[in-house]
Amino acid sequence: MADLTRLTAAQTAERIANGEVTAVEVAEAHLARIDAVDEKVHAFLHVDRERALAQAREVDEKRARGERLGPLAGVPVAVKDLFTTEGVPTTVGSKILEGWIPPYDATVVRKLKEAGLVILGKTNMDEFAMGSSTENSAYGPSGNPWDLTRIPGGSGGGSSAAISAYEAPLAIGTDTGGSIRQPAAVTGTVGVKPTYGGVSRYGMVAFSSSLDQAGPCARTVLDAALLHAVIAGHDELDSTSIDQPVPDVVTAARNGDVAGLRVGVVKEFRGEGYQAGVLQRVDETVELLRELGAEAAEVSCPSFTKALAAYYLIAPSECSSNLARFDAMRYGLRVGDDGTHSAEEVTALTREEGFGDEVKRRVMLGTYALSSGYYDAYYGSAQKVRTLITRDFERAFGEVDVLVSPTTPTTAFPIGERADDPMAMYLADLCTIPSNLAGNAAMSVPCGLAGEDGLPVGLQIIAPAMADDRLYRVGAALEAAHQARWGHPLLEEAPSL
Repeated sequence: MADLTRLTAAQTAERIANGEVTAVEVAEAHLARIDAVDEKVHAFLHVDRERALAQAREVDEKRARGERLGPLAGVPVAVKDLFTTEGVPTTVGSKILEGWIPPYDATVVRKLKEAGLVILGKTNMDEFAMGSSTENSAYGPSGNPWDLTRIPGGSGGGSSAAISAYEAPLAIGTDTGGSIRQPAAVTGTVGVKPTYGGVSRYGMVAFSSSLDQAGPCARTVLDAALLHAVIAGHDELDSTSIDQPVPDVVTAARNGDVAGLRVGVVKEFRGEGYQAGVLQRVDETVELLRELGAEAAEVSCPSFTKALAAYYLIAPSECSSNLARFDAMRYGLRVGDDGTHSAEEVTALTREEGFGDEVKRRVMLGTYALSSGYYDAYYGSAQKVRTLITRDFERAFGEVDVLVSPTTPTTAFPIGERADDPMAMYLADLCTIPSNLAGNAAMSVPCGLAGEDGLPVGLQIIAPAMADDRLYRVGAALEAAHQARWGHPLLEEAPSL
């Protein structure tokens, strides 16, 4: 039998449905793969072995009884460790929640279980999703399976690493400023930020509430679409959830066609700081879109140059509010509770020990930006820039159907290279942040390897809000054309672990 860990999610689901393999066999194969390679990759913070096998057995039993099951029933999935999962540790990559066991499931987790997916465990991440490399995890960094000395992206590097290391065919991530798309780009995988409000945020530990969005991570565009269809939809438990039908992303992924599509190439996303090999692969992919029948032309969105500055006022401001709940009084870590300290001192001692440097940096920045006398100058001004960015998108989508750009300015950088330079780290999200500020949909798909280092390059595709199906239409067409040229999926060129 072929290596079950090398199959796509769609292929795995088909084999389980046809009775060629059981869900338990598939789960056991992926758990064995985790045992074999995760000591080197460190994609997982918690492997939920017994529950995963129990979920797989339940799928097999339901199938034996002839019950109707979802299209991904029995397929393994990894979940970023900021989704509450009943009975399973949820740490958000932070010491302040070490050992916390949630009493309930996030809506995304509930939907995965109801659809019969097998949850393998929780993946590593930058603490509270604050970072672009997974180096800010309190439990150590993850490695990029293409080169274990390099970062797998962030904040969801554990999810992207698990997929590219064949430890799981699917994963769930979150994207606040690029934390699904940027890891996908540097690991040669597919990552999608759905329209804000298209996937419930209930049960996601909040970082920046107006920016956070859950989404699918996969090795193929179709697999991402199948997972997107499972987790998307209105949720009454989330006040920001959109009460509209989910775009038909699966049909779009099955029938990728860009003939007649108007594609805008974002003028502002190139120049100084962009790796030559990244721009070369992106330019070649734009030309490929033309060969496939699309119309491609440069589009200017001048406010995008201000997006990074606006984001690093809005996101820290919201995180300073959201993280105020971690006060050592209700759950999580508690330091100094020996009867000699006041409640305020216990809170301060707990936060000092429980939060990492990047979290402290952003909380202090956000608190300052929201303080009396500075609110209008900083947070208020950033929100005005956010409006300008949204208007730039509106103007652009009046001329074109989708926008494209590099997903990241560079390929994966070495672990530790930017550890002491926060600004250099923040620049990794330069191209992805505008879509979070505007709330529209965006995807990263592999578009080749950079000539300088042989590492993956991602193309970002951006669509209007609630036009998520356009991402899959373009992504599927490019994926098929690229694989026809390469003769195989890009991941097959990755060094074997």
